[in-house]
Amino acid sequence: MSDPDRVFVALFSGINVGGNRIVKMAELRSFFEDLGLSDVATYMQSGNVVFTSSESDTATLTKRIEAAFEKRWGFPSRVMVRDLEWFERLVDENPFADVAADPTKLHVHALEREPTVAEVARLAQKCTGPERFEVRGDCLYLYAPDGVGKSVFANLIPRVLGVPGTARNWRSVTALLKLATGAAGGK
Repeated sequence: MSDPDRVFVALFSGINVGGNRIVKMAELRSFFEDLGLSDVATYMQSGNVVFTSSESDTATLTKRIEAAFEKRWGFPSRVMVRDLEWFERLVDENPFADVAADPTKLHVHALEREPTVAEVARLAQKCTGPERFEVRGDCLYLYAPDGVGKSVFANLIPRVLGVPGTARNWRSVTALLKLATGAAGGK
């Protein structure tokens, strides 16, 4: 007897940003289906894909998707594959729940790995504006009260932290959780 399908979310980095590296969501859905993944749904143009798979290892899925993506489109894109339980935990552990009502000012970076204490300390030294951040595991939560577009600190995060990742605003996070939960309900 095979394992039941699990729900995952793939977060792409660097596609459909500023008119570059354009990938149509209908093509991305077909791409996932061609990989044998099921119940594929996309959210927004920035590369958010909810899907189910009998594969349980996110690292294996990530490598498979990244390699096939580069072969198909001719350029690489870092992909963070996370399961439904990760998204549930992400929302449950939000340290800025008091500001979640304004989802455009709250962002989460899905990080490739948990940063070290030294990496977080280096980033904390640069956080001198109105922003606040907290790292929990492989997630960095950022509250930018003036908006992420006006935040100098937000632009420093990838370079100073030194841990690859991709960011989503809280509205996208909760929408993806809703999509993923819906996919789980269909199982």
